[in-house]
Amino acid sequence: MRRLVLAPPRPWIPTQRGRVIAAAPPRRRVVSCGLSVTGFGLCAVFYCLSYTPSLLPRTWSLQGVVAGLTAAIGYALGTAIGALVRWRWWPSRRAERIAWRVLFLLVPPLILLFLWLGTRWQRDLRLRLGMPPQQEYDLMRTVGISLLTFGLLLLVARCLRLAAHGLARLFGRLVPESAAYCAGFVVVTLLSYTAFDGLLVSNLYTTADRSAAVTDSGTGRGVERQMSPLRSGSPASLVSWESLGRQGRNFVAKAPSHDQLAAFARRPVAEPIRLYAGLSSAGSVTERAGLLVREMDRTGAFGRKVIAVFTPTGTGWVDNDVPSSLEYMYAGDTALVSMQYSYLPSVISFAADRSKVVEASSALITAVRARWAAMPAGHRPKLLIFGESLGTYGTEKTFGSASAMVSGADGILLEGPTFANPIHRSLTAGRVAGTPVWDPSYPSLPVEFSSRAEELRDLPGPQPKVVYMQNSSDPVVWWSPSLFWKKPQWLSGTRGPDVTPAMQWYPVVTFWQTTVDAIFANKVPTGHGHVYKSGAVDGWAALAPPPGWTVADTVRLRALFDSD
Repeated sequence: MRRLVLAPPRPWIPTQRGRVIAAAPPRRRVVSCGLSVTGFGLCAVFYCLSYTPSLLPRTWSLQGVVAGLTAAIGYALGTAIGALVRWRWWPSRRAERIAWRVLFLLVPPLILLFLWLGTRWQRDLRLRLGMPPQQEYDLMRTVGISLLTFGLLLLVARCLRLAAHGLARLFGRLVPESAAYCAGFVVVTLLSYTAFDGLLVSNLYTTADRSAAVTDSGTGRGVERQMSPLRSGSPASLVSWESLGRQGRNFVAKAPSHDQLAAFARRPVAEPIRLYAGLSSAGSVTERAGLLVREMDRTGAFGRKVIAVFTPTGTGWVDNDVPSSLEYMYAGDTALVSMQYSYLPSVISFAADRSKVVEASSALITAVRARWAAMPAGHRPKLLIFGESLGTYGTEKTFGSASAMVSGADGILLEGPTFANPIHRSLTAGRVAGTPVWDPSYPSLPVEFSSRAEELRDLPGPQPKVVYMQNSSDPVVWWSPSLFWKKPQWLSGTRGPDVTPAMQWYPVVTFWQTTVDAIFANKVPTGHGHVYKSGAVDGWAALAPPPGWTVADTVRLRALFDSD
């Protein structure tokens, strides 16, 4: 009985006596195994496309990593396509040689062309966003990093391939050749996934969790315990200073001083109330929310002109420009509250467990609204609600519908909503025909969208009750899994003011580029990417301006924040 062989079909070699024998199968090696012609071709295409512009500019080092990873993705897809083609039709050696020669002629000038274009695109994009241009010599380092990244990924892939072939040879002693190769592939895939998920991802998550916990236990530079009874963590507070966490201590300590408020308002001012509950301030979100309401009663928060509930980002961070805006606008006659639900960054919290932000947002908003609604209608302060990034998701899930948001507070300001936000998605889909997705119109409800904060200064019609601030270059807003296979609406028709005309959609590549943009979306100037900061002044002025507030006041306050 002829023994099964575990390799692609062997060439038959004639002997002197007319018999034929099978040539010995080639030994599999990691390095000496040739490149796939289809893999190399698609790798070159993806490498060139990685230099095309996306929403945000990239540093030379980040561009190098992106280019290397994108090239590796292209090589993997090209190799898979080549394998499928060879399954039905095996090209001749002559056809392969011709294909390689064509690639050797076309690829080098094509790469040089895209390197030159990429430099221009990045320079133009940086200037569009008000950033200084890169130095031209960084291009060489970019290429070096990209080749190193691609080489490392290719080496890992070759090692896995070698392991699969080794297992196939072992299994071939027991099962037919095709089954042996299939088993080898499945075993290596399962082991790789287990190693990646069980060792790498879990360890990275654990490391991030421990690192975030250590960071959360610290105190920011210049932040000191507050002695005022109007702040959480003070000696009179029901919440201990230690339990606030790093971001909570920042929140209560960074309110503008009496002198700062007086210098801007030019009239008598009050000391702002800032209250916060950290993860260890109470055992559950419901208990923390109840603790904050008791803190509000203790400090007389419901006697202020404005109370505002802030749903923070994953780490518990609240951009200080946002609460400070209200305090300057109302001369300190405000009470601001927030509550931590995690100490992990938003991107990890979003991927790992979004239920935490929903639970925390719902508990705090519901508790504050219940206490506020119990007051006589004519004696209630203005109730404002704020959410940024993941906080917008928690706020939307708390109310459940756009009409509930409109009727549930005196004003709701949401900055940088995510693709998963159900109300934002519904409002955008139901916008007035002809209005762009990045600046939709929805006249049946007092809901306003703004791609630039300055647009909110002269709004037609009645005062809005809900304002969405979404920079047209914010990848957190525009990222979606469908970018993998479908051209987005924000790249069709009229584009947002920040989106470069040179940006085009490419399957896989645009999804990957926008993913990278979302990770580094806070590394750009105010008003671009995921950075809103002083733009909140325009948002609050559109929703709940104090009596006598003017556009000149908005400009003056924004200039104060931007000068810091």
